[in-house]
Amino acid sequence: MRPRTLLRVLLTERGCGHFATFEEEFTRSARQAAVKLNRPDLATVTASQATWKRWLSGDQTPRSDAAAVLEFMLGVDVETLLRTAAERGVVLPEIAPSTARDAARLLNARFDTSHLNPMGRVPGMEGVWHLEGQRFFDGTSVAVQIYEATEQDGRVVIGPHHHAHIQALTRATRRALVLGTLGDDGLYALDAAHARRQLAVTVETLPISTPYEVDDLTYGLLWAMLNLDDSLSADDHALHAEQQMLEPLWAQRRSAVARAAIPELTNVGSVWLGMYFCAEHIIRRLDEDTRAPVFWTPVRTGEEAAVWLFFASWPQFRLALRERLADGGPAPERVFCIPEGDSRASQPYERILIWLTVAMMERDGQTTWVCVEPQYERIDGFVLAPGRRVISANWSDSSGIWQVDTTDSLTDVSTYAQVVDHARRQSVTSGGTSEERLRSLADHLDLDWDWLVRRCRELGAYGIAGMLRPRSRLIGVEELERVLCFAGEFDAD
Repeated sequence: MRPRTLLRVLLTERGCGHFATFEEEFTRSARQAAVKLNRPDLATVTASQATWKRWLSGDQTPRSDAAAVLEFMLGVDVETLLRTAAERGVVLPEIAPSTARDAARLLNARFDTSHLNPMGRVPGMEGVWHLEGQRFFDGTSVAVQIYEATEQDGRVVIGPHHHAHIQALTRATRRALVLGTLGDDGLYALDAAHARRQLAVTVETLPISTPYEVDDLTYGLLWAMLNLDDSLSADDHALHAEQQMLEPLWAQRRSAVARAAIPELTNVGSVWLGMYFCAEHIIRRLDEDTRAPVFWTPVRTGEEAAVWLFFASWPQFRLALRERLADGGPAPERVFCIPEGDSRASQPYERILIWLTVAMMERDGQTTWVCVEPQYERIDGFVLAPGRRVISANWSDSSGIWQVDTTDSLTDVSTYAQVVDHARRQSVTSGGTSEERLRSLADHLDLDWDWLVRRCRELGAYGIAGMLRPRSRLIGVEELERVLCFAGEFDAD
């Protein structure tokens, strides 16, 4: 006796074990596929009883239009459908393929770096969510499955009939995301590890916090953290080795390393190493009696901004800076150079990452200014110790990992001081408080202030650990949560 194919198993589970019911379902799926896939020719595709029997037995492979309809109907590719069902003993998700496709299509249409394919090559295990990079993100993919959810008592819940598949999806050794869909009312994201913990203590429903709705804020955070985290995890050993070789460079006032010198690093790994070296270079060259240094920080994209939000080295640098500077002196100031053309052309989720980064500095007590004039785009990052020293430190140039320099020339110090003074006067942000400055920045970036503050308040109050779970020791979310809480305290109209 021939073993059963997956196709036979799936059709039996759907109540299509008899040709009459199969024919009705197949014909309906053909009409739906014609609309959903924008292929009008599929609307009239049919299958005879003889063909159906040959498909079930594995004697004939569905091809062309018939294959497209069958894959649309069952959500599994034809090659896998004709395999023996017992090969993997999988548990299949209970969701209509068209529902999953519709949810993915809406998401992909909204975000230019999102390519969510809800159905994977292995039946019933997972789809895949590709998150593309732009300027320096390497791009990554995460296992994902969409489940139909419902609203109950102000929560989004996934019912127990899905739990067997979720348990198969959320293995401890893999990163994955559970997505609950409410149809046209959106998608809600849950980290697999959090879902696994939840299922360990309840068999009723799997709740997803409503603040975890995938919108411009949460998509930006997912996109950034998953890209940064996966690249740094891949580079862990190489970065540790490179750190051990930096000691001879600390004594040099000037140094630079080309990207080609460490080709095995990912783009993100190169940025991390560059940022780490630049931070150490700055700390070692600031005098202990330096007062009110001014940091000049170029930020062209959301990718560049995201490193401040997620790199665990940033809180370490901030602590070292506080210990280094003179006690009781004025807090540092920071000028962000955000070219207007780059920021206005970017997607909302990228502009939100930029806004959150500026909010992070304000939360730390730094007064921020935002320069958008194009003539300043080419000025690299630096720290101005007024009247004393300029420390150049650039790690965001795609051709190099870092480039640092130090000068005590009063002519150079005066020149950089003039740049800073001009940026202050021409800043697109204004106001005597953090809230006033951040509100004006939101206006400049064309962000809805009321919506942004409300969403920060929701995420900050609930926490983001259920949605974002770093794996690399070089990534953290604690600072991000503090920034969300800080921004959530502002007034909304």
